[in-house]
Amino acid sequence: MASRGTVKASANFNASADAETLYKSMKGLGTDEETILQLLTSRSNAQRLQITSAYKTLFGKDLISDLKGELGGKFETIIVALMTAPIAYDVTALRNAIKGAGTDEKVLVEILTSRTPQQVKKIVAAYRQEYDDDLEEDVAGDTSGHFKRLLVILLQANRQTGIQEGNIQTDTQVLFKAGEEKFGTDEQTFVTILGNRSPEHLRKVFDAYMKMTGYEMEESIKRETSGSLRALLLAVVKCARSVPAYFAETLYYAMKGAGTDDNTLIRVMATRSEVDMLDIRAEFRKMFACSLHSMIKGDTNGDYRKALLLLCGGDDA
Repeated sequence: MASRGTVKASANFNASADAETLYKSMKGLGTDEETILQLLTSRSNAQRLQITSAYKTLFGKDLISDLKGELGGKFETIIVALMTAPIAYDVTALRNAIKGAGTDEKVLVEILTSRTPQQVKKIVAAYRQEYDDDLEEDVAGDTSGHFKRLLVILLQANRQTGIQEGNIQTDTQVLFKAGEEKFGTDEQTFVTILGNRSPEHLRKVFDAYMKMTGYEMEESIKRETSGSLRALLLAVVKCARSVPAYFAETLYYAMKGAGTDDNTLIRVMATRSEVDMLDIRAEFRKMFACSLHSMIKGDTNGDYRKALLLLCGGDDA
């Protein structure tokens, strides 16, 4: 499958030459942020990891530590995100979400609903290797109720594949009985079906559900559930429909209103820049009255803004 990312691997790549350039940009008085920015946003993540390795070989120093020492604030955060391998980045984000003060449920929801089952399996393995802890146990110890159950199901990464034609009507009826038809809601049914079926299968179920009830699945979830479970179920439904549309909406709400949710903005722009940023931009333009580029421009400043705009990769005005 062709990458739908805005950031591509550089064709005539030389890790040692790039390491030299970065070293010079940080040596002496003042830092050449522009060079750092242009170079790192025009290399793929795999190439950046090779540069880190070449840097250590040439100078006996850790590139990420040097970057942290020279840069600051949100610009530093996004550059460090770009220098981190995707699975390692997700592992760290999940660890911080669980181990910080209070649980950052938004991070758990975003990562565990939007990553493929293969990626989730790798995240679980890398988490164990990095922290000698079980991610499922850590998540379960920090959450409760049906919210916890659905996260645990997602962590199993055992979703069915393909479409079970015979189950479309059954699933639809079961969801209808568990929600709209019932006084009170049988959340467990929503959790089991939405957590275990493939995205393709769920899209068929959502269509059948709409025909049967006259409601979109999202409307029913909003009416039938609340709090963190509602947020998680909605994310599962949105990612089943379209992961890029889910991220377009996530970015929009990270910037809309008073104050910007920079952590979310950085996380999504850094992790999707090589995956599906072109699709996210297209969905953003369809869903909202402006382009992603123009919203970033109006909502951020300085080198941080430049970095985000380079990752965005163009305007769909």
